[in-house]
Amino acid sequence: MPLGLGRRKKPPPLVENEDGVGGAAAPGGPGEGGVGAGGGSGGSGGVSGGPPGLPPPALRPRLVFHTQLAHGSPTGRVEGFTNVRELYGKIAQAFGIPPAEVMFCTLNTHKVDMEKLLGGQIGLEDFIFAHTKGQRKEVEVLKSEDALGLTITDNGAGYAFIKRIREGSVIDRIPVIGVGDMIEAIDGRSLVGARHYEVAKMLKDLPRGRTFALRLTEPRKAFDMIAPRAGGGRGGSQLGTGRGTLRLRAHGPPTLEEQPSAFEERAVAKVDDLLESYMGIRDSELAATMVDLGREARDPDALAQALDAQLGDFAFPDEFVFDVWGAIGDAKAGRC
Repeated sequence: MPLGLGRRKKPPPLVENEDGVGGAAAPGGPGEGGVGAGGGSGGSGGVSGGPPGLPPPALRPRLVFHTQLAHGSPTGRVEGFTNVRELYGKIAQAFGIPPAEVMFCTLNTHKVDMEKLLGGQIGLEDFIFAHTKGQRKEVEVLKSEDALGLTITDNGAGYAFIKRIREGSVIDRIPVIGVGDMIEAIDGRSLVGARHYEVAKMLKDLPRGRTFALRLTEPRKAFDMIAPRAGGGRGGSQLGTGRGTLRLRAHGPPTLEEQPSAFEERAVAKVDDLLESYMGIRDSELAATMVDLGREARDPDALAQALDAQLGDFAFPDEFVFDVWGAIGDAKAGRC
């Protein structure tokens, strides 16, 4: 069990008003908070200023999240971030490590669980575990098949990493490569700063029969060797129960939102599956953006125009757009 979780009898409120008094989130549901060092109260919180999507400063809640390093650390508190990159910086500040050491975060588990990966949303009571850089390794890979069997994602701050490995695939037959490994370079070409779809395209474009070098960094591990305490720890049932979420965006301010509806969850999951099928990537935040655009579009052509205007770098094929339109329609009708 991660340090601190079992011993904390009554955690301080994760949502606090501007004056530091515990309270509920502003009307309308959850919000995303920033990261800050230490465990004391007081200090300014929340997101400064008054950008669209946030309540007036006098009513805005100060959002505070608990965090630990996934391989083991004391518990810290973070606040005051407006995007994922700032969140990683705040976590680094809380634990006195360089921001570049943070690879990705999972919610409510210290394990490298890609189903719990922190994307663009954080529940108000989610506990954040930060996975940092561990062992580096370089592997020679023979591309004996057209598909390597990798699904790539990224952390929103410049690191692309392996989210899934298909059983029986080229990569699955190389034991040293694992889920969570950051793809640092291909044939000596640094990929730090590249988006997941750019890395996936590079791997797809490599000719069949070619041998190439992958430089990888795996997340630091510690707790995987420790069995959970019988009966679980106190407070664990409280994790992840926040009804509101803070939605972080690559561009624009974070917003406090209600939990996604059943339709939204179905549609996002289906579109995320389509992204993996067509492009070899998974990105729930990208899928959510596409669902939002699909709800506003009147037909597939309008959706294609909206995707081209906002996400033109992806160059989605026509058949993919039609499948996205169909997936959104199926989700509305409850067929998926």
